[in-house]
Amino acid sequence: MLPLMADPTPVIDDLRAESDELDLLVADLRPEQWARPTPAPGWTVAHQIAHLAWTDRSALLSVTDTGAFQALVEKALAAPGSFVDEGAEEGARLPPAELLAGWRAGRDALRRALRAAPAGSRFPWYGPPMSAASMATARLMESWAHGLDIADALGVDRPPTDRLRHVARLGVRTRDFAHLAHGLTPPAEEFRVELRAPSGDLWVYGPEDASQRVTGPALDFCLLVTQRAHRADLALRAEGPDADRWLGIAQAFAGPPGTGRPPREDTR
Repeated sequence: MLPLMADPTPVIDDLRAESDELDLLVADLRPEQWARPTPAPGWTVAHQIAHLAWTDRSALLSVTDTGAFQALVEKALAAPGSFVDEGAEEGARLPPAELLAGWRAGRDALRRALRAAPAGSRFPWYGPPMSAASMATARLMESWAHGLDIADALGVDRPPTDRLRHVARLGVRTRDFAHLAHGLTPPAEEFRVELRAPSGDLWVYGPEDASQRVTGPALDFCLLVTQRAHRADLALRAEGPDADRWLGIAQAFAGPPGTGRPPREDTR
């Protein structure tokens, strides 16, 4: 649907900024704050950071040691419903200072490996293989989404930034993957997606004359494709039955479909 990003430098730079912003949120937490529950059932703040650290290590192996990464894939295939939780649980048991240091070292090593990757490289993943730009985009998407869960647990508001352009682009590019993950045939027609950025800019994807269209705030679209909010709570509009179906199954992450978040309770 969209051409691959040729130069990974901008998204790698934005990945660093997104991670550093999240780091500031957790760097000085007290031990009891690390144990606070987040919107992800069974996951504390520590689990969220542990998951990011675990996935950064997986990505680093994908870039630097495909044999070791293949062993992780085989483990995932053997326990598809638990291997992610097991990685988060293992890291969450570490002392917070050790967990934080490991996350920092891992994400720094991954950024350096992505910057050094030869142009045109493709790396294996739990979904389709990815370029350096795609790998960095996926890591930024997860850092932002899990950062939202942490902010929610801590009662902190994280204003959206235009770094979301990478998440939005990934959400558009994974349209067909989302259909396949649900056992559905992807639509043959390209969609038009028009999203209003946090800065007020308009981000557009797909042909202008497409009959299937999605419009709305970029933040809401990113919340949808990362399954951080229910569609009923978002100001997204679909025109056409295929576009409407997509908004019900959209996911920008690899792996099986998630359960998503329930709609907010009406407090009126």
